Amino acid sequence: MASLEKRLTDMLEPAVSAIGFELWGLEFVRAGSHSTLRVYIDHEDGVSVDNCADCSRQISAVLDVEDPISKEYYLEVSSPGMERPLYTVSQYEAYIGHGLKIKTRLPQFGQRKFQGTLQAVDNGMITIVTTKHEVELMFDNIERAHLVAKF
Repeated sequence: MASLEKRLTDMLEPAVSAIGFELWGLEFVRAGSHSTLRVYIDHEDGVSVDNCADCSRQISAVLDVEDPISKEYYLEVSSPGMERPLYTVSQYEAYIGHGLKIKTRLPQFGQRKFQGTLQAVDNGMITIVTTKHEVELMFDNIERAHLVAKF
C-alpha cells in the first residue's frame, strides 16, 4: 500500500467505524485535475446508498480538517460489491476457496496478471491455483486483486 493510501486509511478508519461501518479499503487514483479518492465501506447487513452518503459526509469532514491531499479530487464512497477488491492479508484469508484476479507490481513467472482460485495465505505468500498450475505470489508484490463473481 502506498504511503498516501496508508495515511488516509489510518486517518479515516476511526471516522467510518464511529458510525458503524468497516473501512474495507481505499485507493487514490491520480489523474491530473480529475483525481479520485475511492473509499469502500462494508457492513454485515450490506451497504445502502444512504449509508454511503452518511459515510461520505463523515469522511469529508475529516478530510476538510486534516487536508491530506493538496490537489483537487473527487470523493467516491461505495460498497466493495461482488467483485470486491482485497487489500489486507485478513481479507485474503476470509476468501480462501474463491476465484481471484491479481495484478502484480513486478512480473513473477514471466507475467503480471493471474487468475485462479485462492488456495492459501501463509507467511507473506498468496497461493492460487490457475487452470495450468499452482502459483505462489508475494503479498507485497500484489498491486491489486479482486474477487471474481460467480453467477
